[in-house]
Amino acid sequence: MEKEKITSVQMMFLLYPTVIATAILIVPGVTAHHAKQDMWISPLWASLAGFLAVYITVRLHRLYPKKTPIEYSVDIVGQFLGKLIGLIWLFFYFHVTGIIIREYGEFVVGNFLFRTPISVVMGSMVFVCAVAVRSGLNVLGQLAQLLVPFVIMLLMMIVILLLPDIDLRNMLPIMEKGVMPSIMGSVIPQGWFSECFLMAFLLPYVIDQHNGPKWGNMAVVFIALTLLMTNLVTLLVFGAITAHFVYPVMTIVRYISIADFLEHLEAVVMALWVVGVFLKISVFYYAIAVAMAKWLNLEHYQPLVFPVGWILLFMSIWATRDLMELTHFVATTGPFYLMFVQIILPSLLLLIAKWRKRAVSSSDAVLQEHGK
Repeated sequence: MEKEKITSVQMMFLLYPTVIATAILIVPGVTAHHAKQDMWISPLWASLAGFLAVYITVRLHRLYPKKTPIEYSVDIVGQFLGKLIGLIWLFFYFHVTGIIIREYGEFVVGNFLFRTPISVVMGSMVFVCAVAVRSGLNVLGQLAQLLVPFVIMLLMMIVILLLPDIDLRNMLPIMEKGVMPSIMGSVIPQGWFSECFLMAFLLPYVIDQHNGPKWGNMAVVFIALTLLMTNLVTLLVFGAITAHFVYPVMTIVRYISIADFLEHLEAVVMALWVVGVFLKISVFYYAIAVAMAKWLNLEHYQPLVFPVGWILLFMSIWATRDLMELTHFVATTGPFYLMFVQIILPSLLLLIAKWRKRAVSSSDAVLQEHGK
């Protein structure tokens, strides 16, 4: 694993779709329930969780360089508790990745491949991701560097084509009921921003680690701007009815009609979704494989990739019964679940690590005094 290296820019390109891929289709609808016409402000508040996740990740990495969370949790709280925390992270990422795969399957089957069994759709994506993950982190980094600009280009194209349909009056009055609605609307997106903690599994393999914090924070900035733009455009087209759609961005693309020629651009959203979700699942998949290898004290993670893929496929089938249950989880307990494991738990580890470092420094100082 030591041979696998990526640049800090490639790390940023991996983090961007890790959050955006699923958030871009679901967040506008669930945010609109609480924030109404202030839904476009909510991603700015939510981005604070992303900056916090990056900050915690960087501080832990500086204390324990070249180590993943599975390894430094043992250093911080001891063998038994450290292994237990590592097991929590493993189960958590298995569960969350299963949910992401199920989201992908429900979207594709519900909007495009109506007669295809959902297990076939999910299984094919898991297999492609398994091949990519087994190829190594440097391959994933190069894929992200190649594909993410393509995703951004498609997003910009959709925004430009929707310009004739926007109505600026839909965003008025701004902050009619104060700042609280936009803050309430930011609670759910915070769960997605907390996924920036996956940076902890990438940083040990970054070549230019001194640039890691900068590009980690830049990833959060780009994610926040993308969600702001998506929420704003959706609001300006749909107005108050945005909250009634499960996939507002998918629905909004159907409104595009240029000279009765350029219409039915759902395939663009499909391409955007498939590319983004492929990269997102691959990053989660890689984190699980590396975490399991570290937890089992294995030298290489590659032999675990395909067995992990089978577990992920079964987890995606088991995780939820249908789209309604999935949407309810995402809009209620999901964000708190994500925040607890990816921000609160690492924060506790950081506090304990800082306390232990301070205690060791104090003990060394006392020993030196007695030595004199």
